[in-house]
Amino acid sequence: MFNYYLRLAWKSLWATPIVTLLMLTAIALGIGSAMGTLTIYHLMSADPIPEKSAQLFAVQLRSYDNKQSSWGGMNDGFPLQITYQDAMNLHQSKFISAQSFPQTPMVSTGFAVQTDDPSITPKLNSARAADNDFFAMFNAPFAYGTAWDKSIDAQGIEVVVIGDKLNNSLFGGGNNVGKTLYLNQKAFRIVGILKHWQPTPLFYDVNNGAFNDAAQLFIPFSLIAANQYRSWGNNSSWKYEDIYTFNDKLASETHWIQYWVELKTAKEKYAYQQYLQNYIKAQKQQGRFEREDASADLKDVTTWLSYNEVVNKDYRVLVGLSFLLLMVCLVNTISLLLAKFLRRAPEVGVRRALGASQRQVFLQHLIEVSLLGFTGGLLGLLLAQLGLWLLKDNYQQYQLLTKMDISMLLIAPLLAISSSILAGLYPAWKICRTQPAVYLKSQ
Repeated sequence: MFNYYLRLAWKSLWATPIVTLLMLTAIALGIGSAMGTLTIYHLMSADPIPEKSAQLFAVQLRSYDNKQSSWGGMNDGFPLQITYQDAMNLHQSKFISAQSFPQTPMVSTGFAVQTDDPSITPKLNSARAADNDFFAMFNAPFAYGTAWDKSIDAQGIEVVVIGDKLNNSLFGGGNNVGKTLYLNQKAFRIVGILKHWQPTPLFYDVNNGAFNDAAQLFIPFSLIAANQYRSWGNNSSWKYEDIYTFNDKLASETHWIQYWVELKTAKEKYAYQQYLQNYIKAQKQQGRFEREDASADLKDVTTWLSYNEVVNKDYRVLVGLSFLLLMVCLVNTISLLLAKFLRRAPEVGVRRALGASQRQVFLQHLIEVSLLGFTGGLLGLLLAQLGLWLLKDNYQQYQLLTKMDISMLLIAPLLAISSSILAGLYPAWKICRTQPAVYLKSQ
């Protein structure tokens, strides 16, 4: 029976090609706009590391004085980054504390990169300075080699981990562990090469763009002070200070370092919070952290993304508007379906007189609507892909947000079919209530 209804639906649709094309266009436009914006929102709001998002915490310290009400932070007044001296003080806990946790200070920097091959032109690349804990904490996958040894974090030896993209562009791919890379003409030994790794959003450094490409260079954080590498990220301070040298900056109250810690249990989180509170008390005794409410905070990955408004209200409004457009398209589709079905009332009246039940007539027209919705959904999917492709081609910041995953590819036809069925319920109900006697008399 289903196949019979499907054949009837196909014939009915193309019996009125202009009306059918109008309905397909309306559905495709609605689905295309809805799926395009929904795809971007889905990728922007995705959990970038679901297996560990509740275990990784950004460290924040309310370190400014009483003259500043809520400097450098969001509504709760916590700065988004910490000072270098605070980072190094917390950093020591992983070496001297009996209860240390995986943790890493981080900062974005960059270099002119070249190899021993004189035919390769030096390329400017951003880099991330971090501890070796970074790779295990954030599940960075290695294709070759490993992270540098933990002792290097204290010694400041010139080693580097590179990404697959840079490995391909400089060496043509393959295992190049042990080779030399020159960063600003200084020799670094490659100890590891990552597989393709692109967390989206780039949660551990939203200051420099949550949807930027991940860095392709990773160096020990200890090299920052030793070689006076400049920050490529945000630098801000709550007080005026005479900063003439790099060492002045290291000792200043400038906030420019991100700090993350991995705490696997509630007990570990509590222990680290107590450690931070004790650290603040110790700093107060040294004349820092002057505020009465000086405190620390730990935000996990999803909280951190929400706190930094990675997905702001504008995107939610845009998604809502796209679904409003879908509703407008469906209203137009309802009008066209109603007109189309009512024109067939005499035919349906004869079928009813020959024994077709209201249920059978209703199901027949719902199948026709479903076929219309499925076809419109596929066309809408193509329109959405076209829109995303144009967005990717013209706007660099959307490069990572224009790929539909499996869930989005499945949602599009399902949304189209369900929307079309909802739109077709009233026209199908209206036509199935046709009274056979009316049209038999007219014949």
